[in-house]
Amino acid sequence: MREIWTRLKGDFQLSILSLVALCSLIGVGPYAVYRLLEGNWLVGLLDTTLVVATGAAVFHAWQTGHTVRPGQFLAVLYSIVTVLVTINLGINGAFWFYTLILFNFFVVPPLQAVIATLWALAALCGYELLNPGTLFESRYQLTSFAVTSFICSFFACVFALRGRYQRLRLGDLARLDPLTGTDNRRVMDDELERAMAVHQRHGESFGLLVLDLDHFKSINDRFGHREGDTVLVRFAEVVNSVSRQTDRLFRLGGEEFVLLVPRVDAVGLSAVAEHILQEVAQNVRSPGGAVTVSIGGAILGGHQSADDWLHEADQCLYDAKRSGRNRSVIVGLDGQLVQCPQGGAA
Repeated sequence: MREIWTRLKGDFQLSILSLVALCSLIGVGPYAVYRLLEGNWLVGLLDTTLVVATGAAVFHAWQTGHTVRPGQFLAVLYSIVTVLVTINLGINGAFWFYTLILFNFFVVPPLQAVIATLWALAALCGYELLNPGTLFESRYQLTSFAVTSFICSFFACVFALRGRYQRLRLGDLARLDPLTGTDNRRVMDDELERAMAVHQRHGESFGLLVLDLDHFKSINDRFGHREGDTVLVRFAEVVNSVSRQTDRLFRLGGEEFVLLVPRVDAVGLSAVAEHILQEVAQNVRSPGGAVTVSIGGAILGGHQSADDWLHEADQCLYDAKRSGRNRSVIVGLDGQLVQCPQGGAA
């Protein structure tokens, strides 16, 4: 039960689809039974189809973790069924259209919801125009239905767009370091655990670099935190510019960063560190002059946990600091150290 609750809290779209399934079972299920007992086989079967299909789509989302396709499937299905039910029941079925509007804007992105909703509205209005009096008593009633549906759709779209933007912003705040724009420690912990799992399952190699700016405290003390922040932002830009697309840079805290490098051995990781040493020394400056960095690194292998792997790289960083800074110390699978002094060749 705790795992279910955790997934629901961590996945907004999955929680919405699960709520839809519950509402479908409670709200539509009794109607399906009632209409079947009344002999209204078409609407009863349509309602039953909604309940069963909703349950199947949500089950698929829970099993696979993919929520986009199930949401799109349900939006199309509910739009079609709402049109058919309204045609069959007339004005009594039209009230369900307002529920459809809310449903569509919850389960799919706003643009897709607009398309599905306007298609259903156009289908109903077109049917009434071709068959006057079958759904509504007058053109005035049809116009009122179309206008109120359009207004509800407009406000639902605005709400959905605003909610989507806020969720994205909250996701960025939870994931990104606000100063440098790099991923934060929370994301780093997840990525290191994922790297451990991939390594254990498929044997893929990973390297880890811990980077610490040399004498950074003196920059803050002499020139102020604004200059220090400028150096941190520039440093992150330089490291990202020389990294591969598959590499991931994280801000560990303060002036300390971590670079996750997939598919690399100790020699390759040392070459990456050397490149960073040279680029930082050439392209990162403070009012006091050039800024340098010390780097410690470790290749994943035989570590009991991600913390052990990070700790080993961190120890290599301390060795680089003690050796005079502006250099890297990398430990390979055999436990041997590879030093790159003062940005020289490894």
